[in-house]
Amino acid sequence: MSQFTPDTATTRTALVTGASRGLGLALARELARQGWHLIIDARGTEALEAAQKELARLTRVIAIAGDVTDPAHRQELVAATFDIGPLDALVNNASILGPSPQPVLREYPLDVLARVYATNVLAPLGIIQALQHRLKPKACIVNITSDAGVEAYTGWGGYGSSKAALEQLSHILAAENEAWRVYWVDPGDMRTQMHQEAFPGEDISDRPLPEESVPGLLDLLTGQRPGGRYMARALPAKG
Repeated sequence: MSQFTPDTATTRTALVTGASRGLGLALARELARQGWHLIIDARGTEALEAAQKELARLTRVIAIAGDVTDPAHRQELVAATFDIGPLDALVNNASILGPSPQPVLREYPLDVLARVYATNVLAPLGIIQALQHRLKPKACIVNITSDAGVEAYTGWGGYGSSKAALEQLSHILAAENEAWRVYWVDPGDMRTQMHQEAFPGEDISDRPLPEESVPGLLDLLTGQRPGGRYMARALPAKG
């Protein structure tokens, strides 16, 4: 699904995974407002089509429904870059929580944990590997992580350990690829569907909306900060 390029669009292009809702959609909206060309994906076709329809009013956008753990879907994302152009930025935002409520590790089903790791750790690396030759020189890679990846929260062993693995993967990726700006970013607690699933039955209305984490992500995407770990809401807004 694509649209013609608006006259005011810039040549900057980003791929944002998990962009049909939550942080991914909030970031895609702001990038679209700033004229970025976009490739977006998500597992849910209906929600992704709604996001594509909204964003296409502002910029050129290609939306591809699929699962980031599927190598064939990752190749579809690569193919889209030959239509829309090589990437200035790749944002690995798609992830899964696992069971809700989350089980303690001594009772965590290993087959379910394998799916969490496949989505939260292996898929981001798989996307980077697939797209490595479609990234522009000095491209920006953002892997969305969590404070659960560095803090020992009871009941967060599955999701948290997957994010810890993504953090170290990102750290090594940055050391191995100085030509890229690699960031692993904690967006903070957010009022999202995933966060609600993490706290079933609880009121999470006091959590910030995902839009509050977007300025920090934009600061990284459009700035020249060195690669590393950042907390999105600790960064200043750009402009």
